Amino acid sequence: MEPIRILHIVPNMNNGGIENLIMNLYRNIDRSLVQFDFLVHYKKRCFFDDEIEKLGGKIYRFSVCEDYNLIKYKRQVSSFFREHPEYKVVHGHMASLAYFYLGAAKKNGVKIRIVHSHGTSHLKNLKGYIKYVLFKGAKKNANVYYACSTEAGKYLFGNKKFEFIPNAIDLEKYDYNEEIRKQTRNQLKIKKNTLVLINVARFNLQKNHIYLIEIFKELKKLNNDSILLLAGDGETRNDIESKIKEYNLEDSVYLLGVRSDVDKLYQASDIFILPSLFEGLPVTGVEAQASKIKCFFSSEITREVIISENTHFISINEKPSVWAKEIVKNMNYDRKNQVIEANDFNIKTLSKNMELKYISFYNEQ
Repeated sequence: MEPIRILHIVPNMNNGGIENLIMNLYRNIDRSLVQFDFLVHYKKRCFFDDEIEKLGGKIYRFSVCEDYNLIKYKRQVSSFFREHPEYKVVHGHMASLAYFYLGAAKKNGVKIRIVHSHGTSHLKNLKGYIKYVLFKGAKKNANVYYACSTEAGKYLFGNKKFEFIPNAIDLEKYDYNEEIRKQTRNQLKIKKNTLVLINVARFNLQKNHIYLIEIFKELKKLNNDSILLLAGDGETRNDIESKIKEYNLEDSVYLLGVRSDVDKLYQASDIFILPSLFEGLPVTGVEAQASKIKCFFSSEITREVIISENTHFISINEKPSVWAKEIVKNMNYDRKNQVIEANDFNIKTLSKNMELKYISFYNEQ
């Protein structure tokens, strides 16, 4: 028998939180039973494309995120679902365009139309408000509602019932390993006693990197033997580089780009810091805690991310010096003996649950 095919709809398959959740599922489901395909909204190839194709997935490329032509996009998705009746389950992770692609799926007889909420707010600028208006139509053509956190569900669905789908990871992959720590520090030429902060996030306004650089500038005043690792890339990179130069931090901030070895980078680090303006439930926050690292989150991030006692929440309305003082105060801790309570975030469990859900959806038809 051929496996059933689930169509995941995403902006692209670069190395971000949503994409990592999907890939974690994809690697762990029984692909002889369930196969993933992808509808993306950029023509260019992205970080996970090669792996997807090696695992047997198909990638369909549209260009609406490059040409912003919604009229053309509406025609394209309508034609797509008319030409691909094999897709009985569509799993949409892109709320801003869900009204259009789930509408086309509904019109062409797709029985199961999932919309998955991954966020809790929007940027307070023109682009953000346009997305917010589009978000309002996301649930209209869906009939299954998922969310990565309670707040993410309320934000997109209001009073509609939704199911919590945890942003699960491979917990064993991230477990603390002293030998990997030494090796990775050696590769990065980091001294044994240097305090290492790490942020793993796409470079955009939501992730609040400029504020992060300001925090690090204040921390250097308290502990000069410190460095900051930034793993990621994106549209705000030039602004971040300019701020690093302005504060003369070029020798202390490592711009590492998009990485496939973030599990090793966590091992090499001492402090994870994520001062985001908003988050659904950050996958990186789960990964960092699984590595038993001390974590500092903005208070705007849901407490549902907590899987260890190693977490601190500070308001982004505080001065950067407040963050710096709190980090230095908590920089010494017993990493080896941290207890992780992460049953809900185990990818082995989630992949089996999602596999059964997808099969059940097909059997109902």
